[in-house]
Amino acid sequence: MTKKSRTLSIKGRGLTNFEAMMWLFTRLSALGMYALILFALIGALIMGARNNMNLADVMRWSFMPNVTHVQSTDLPSTDAWVTPFWKLVASALLLVATAHGVHGLVVVADDYIASEGGRKVVRLLSIVMMIAMSLMGLWIVWTS
Repeated sequence: MTKKSRTLSIKGRGLTNFEAMMWLFTRLSALGMYALILFALIGALIMGARNNMNLADVMRWSFMPNVTHVQSTDLPSTDAWVTPFWKLVASALLLVATAHGVHGLVVVADDYIASEGGRKVVRLLSIVMMIAMSLMGLWIVWTS
């Protein structure tokens, strides 16, 4: 007697529902953060950080590529660090990290809050907090 394997379509597996999309978002946003951090680290090393910055300053730049993180180092000029390109990289890292973190907060809150109304309030407060923190962060990145 042979056992027939069961194959399901994507819809049958339930991979198109909201929870599955959020699961995928969490994994992809984490990979995106790793990629942006690695990109900033390589960029810093190419722009001379390996000779003029200590490891703590290089890592600080990698996690938030903002010119204020290199002003107190021994770099002769910060002109290469002030370009709109690095501001875009910092903005992308900020937005991806904020969305990833707030999604994690909502998932944890959903595990501990029993009432549907309480979960809705926490989700609304989380979205408001995410928008406010993102706007403040973008303001700092683009005006510094």
